[in-house]
Amino acid sequence: MSIKSINPTNTNAWSDLKSHYQKIKDIHLYDMFKSDKSRASSFSINWNDFYVDFSKNKINKKTINLFSNLLEEINFKESIDQYFSGVKINTTESRAVLHTALRAQMSDEIFIDGENIVPTIFDTLEKIKLFSQKVISGSHKGFSGNKITDVVNIGIGGSDLGPSMVIESLSDYKTDLKIHFVSNVDGDHLNKILNKVKPESTLFIIVSKTFKTIETLTNADTARSWFLNYSDEDQLSKHFIAVTGNKNLAIDFGVDYQNIFPLCDWVGGRFSLWSSVGVSISLAIGYEKFSELLEGAREMDIHFKNNDFAVNIPAMLACITFWYNNFFNYNTHAIIPYSENLKSFTKYLQQASMESNGKQTDRSGKLVNYQTGEVLWGQTGTNAQHSFFQLLHQGTKIVPLDFIGFSNSFCGNQQHHNILMANFFAQTKALMMGTYGAKTETNHKLFKGNRPTNTILINKLTPKNLGSLICLYEHKIFSLGILWNINSYDQFGVELGKKLSKKILEDMKNQNFDNHDSSTRNLLNRYFSTD
Repeated sequence: MSIKSINPTNTNAWSDLKSHYQKIKDIHLYDMFKSDKSRASSFSINWNDFYVDFSKNKINKKTINLFSNLLEEINFKESIDQYFSGVKINTTESRAVLHTALRAQMSDEIFIDGENIVPTIFDTLEKIKLFSQKVISGSHKGFSGNKITDVVNIGIGGSDLGPSMVIESLSDYKTDLKIHFVSNVDGDHLNKILNKVKPESTLFIIVSKTFKTIETLTNADTARSWFLNYSDEDQLSKHFIAVTGNKNLAIDFGVDYQNIFPLCDWVGGRFSLWSSVGVSISLAIGYEKFSELLEGAREMDIHFKNNDFAVNIPAMLACITFWYNNFFNYNTHAIIPYSENLKSFTKYLQQASMESNGKQTDRSGKLVNYQTGEVLWGQTGTNAQHSFFQLLHQGTKIVPLDFIGFSNSFCGNQQHHNILMANFFAQTKALMMGTYGAKTETNHKLFKGNRPTNTILINKLTPKNLGSLICLYEHKIFSLGILWNINSYDQFGVELGKKLSKKILEDMKNQNFDNHDSSTRNLLNRYFSTD
């Protein structure tokens, strides 16, 4: 049994939403506030340290009811149960999708093929804890007896974006270790990192589920060769660890069996920061803070799994995105965190969302005839205000936005934080209201407003709250996949380019480009004709 394939356009709720859209689409957002004095409280959800205000959207109570009807018609609650229970909902690859299990409690039981995976998860967490403590305390030493001072994480995609984003976001909680990330196969990238570190005090983490990813293994081989310029092969085990599902290849590389952290096939790369991929996070902020990150995610899991739609943050935000994407044709979505620590958060979400829901085929294998996926982009405020907000306020394209802000700063500089948050509140008001009702000297100064936003106000950026925030968007991605009737957990779209690059690399070695199209052939000839 798996998630049913239900085309949303064939539901009664879709037809009702289509009719409702015609009635609501031309109503100005500010008129909705004028006609309903309690709108802000009616269209918001208060949960833990989170307050989510979705009142500045082109919705009313009727819209919410129709969303609820749609979710019922597509068996949304049943799909959530399957998502958490270990059913192989990734049907094209016959895999369970259980990154949620990585946040489980020790007393939980979650089965795959008859085996309870929770004990294995906690064994891995204990291994991460003990290893992190050894490195941070200095008891794990390099080949010359020196304490490890630098950690270089070598991975790509989810093996890089998740942990690097979390470590950057939680830099205020960091240990003494310096954490570096190498992802791009661009040799200049790796070389700059190697020039910063010393072989006797550097730990390398190689992260690859298959231990075959060409970018990761190319970088790892180069790092290994660099290290062996200064030491012997029998010292590799002190400086190289692996996060992988392929232990044999890791051992062949020179990683000691005890320093291999398992990565199961039911953990997708873009959702893997909670797994052994997070060993770099544990080294960067300490295991206690890493466990708080997991706890925050677990609490959001419970919220999403158990709460009715009207008070379910991920489900509500998913329905709003679905509403804009499939009825208003607003096909992009901007994420604007008002915290410089979260400057990579949108980049992380781009992979999590667009690799998941950028699909053209429904669950039954048919090509869809409706829009799926959303193009995510953004930058931190207030920088974004001096960059692309001109288009958001007065451009012809409507872009829904999520504003993410914090009531309290880490350092406690209240003057700076008040200025930051004054901008945060002002922008959502300006986008909604514009110059509504005011006379402008010229159309150049006219702001139509009527631009939708969600506001996510969080008490403080802590490991626990960050865990909840990341998890919120994970469940939004899942919910959109159910709404669009697609499999969010395969990624065949990344494969074709990989296959072609291998063929082109072989042709580059042989200097034979005859089998390529004229454009590619000309480009390759040009590449080899220049110094």
